Amino acid sequence: MALGGTDLNLLVALRALLEEGNVTRAGAKIGKSQPAMSTALARLRRHYKDELLVRVGRDYELTPFAKTLVPSVRRTLSAVELALGTGRAFDPAASSRAFRLIATDYAITVLGEPLLRRVSELAPGVRLDLDEIPMDMHASERGLMQCDAMIGPLGFGFEGAHEPLFRDGFVCIVDPANPRLRDGRLSLADLEALPHAVRSNGRTHVLPADRVLDELGIRRRVQVSIVGWLPLPFLVAGTDLVAIMPERLARRVAIPAGLAVVDPPFGRVELVETLWWHPDRAITPEHVWLRRTLMEVAAGLPASEGARAALLAEMGADVAAANTRHSDSRSAEGVTPGR
Repeated sequence: MALGGTDLNLLVALRALLEEGNVTRAGAKIGKSQPAMSTALARLRRHYKDELLVRVGRDYELTPFAKTLVPSVRRTLSAVELALGTGRAFDPAASSRAFRLIATDYAITVLGEPLLRRVSELAPGVRLDLDEIPMDMHASERGLMQCDAMIGPLGFGFEGAHEPLFRDGFVCIVDPANPRLRDGRLSLADLEALPHAVRSNGRTHVLPADRVLDELGIRRRVQVSIVGWLPLPFLVAGTDLVAIMPERLARRVAIPAGLAVVDPPFGRVELVETLWWHPDRAITPEHVWLRRTLMEVAAGLPASEGARAALLAEMGADVAAANTRHSDSRSAEGVTPGR
């Protein structure tokens, strides 16, 4: 379709280019080859008399003019799709769409296998591109336009719409030969005395376990800091280091890494992994399907051992309280308990 001599199909390509900032990713997003996207970019450059994308190092950036186009292109294309009745249906079984998810290596490790299995069942032609969360992701909502969804911890100041995805707790990992490990336990004094390996979260990001240690006045002696969760167990193995990390990941790698997983001496601290998306993605059918699929997969995850123990303890307390109430009631009626 053309309007005023301009092919409206170029709007689809333009939106993908503006959102992805990359010709290859934009093409994958809308099912076009790289040569086709390069041709579309050339036509758009001629139309606007602007480069739109400029190479910076090994990647591309939007020009200042291209950045001003982003909101109007989104609104215009949404209005066109609504007026023409397009873009409302999404058939996952027939789709060859590429979805870009950004997440921590922890979330990818926990969700990756069941998610791929579920997508393979429902949408065998769909591709998932998985990337790590940029360190500046919390700076603005715009980062969420560079992906279809993000999985990240609650409390990091990310902007955009969100919904809790799954919950976990923290545990300590140490080498089994660590002299501070006694009867499978570590004390708060041990955490203060041992050197720590930690995941670098950036200056403004504080994990729930970090907050608890600060509140308890525990000052950790950090010996090594690294980006990502996955390397931590292999840094700790064979050393006197200790690390605090999400339980699901720790128990998954503990045996191959030869580590002991220890309940934290500061009690159970909950980590809430959360699904985030840009508000513009809220009602588009493909994104509704993606979020629903992620929620279904997360709901099927088995509970962590810490969560099961906490639940059993809570149930035990409820049963004990119920028995006490029953016993008090029987005593009030003049019935001696046990007879």
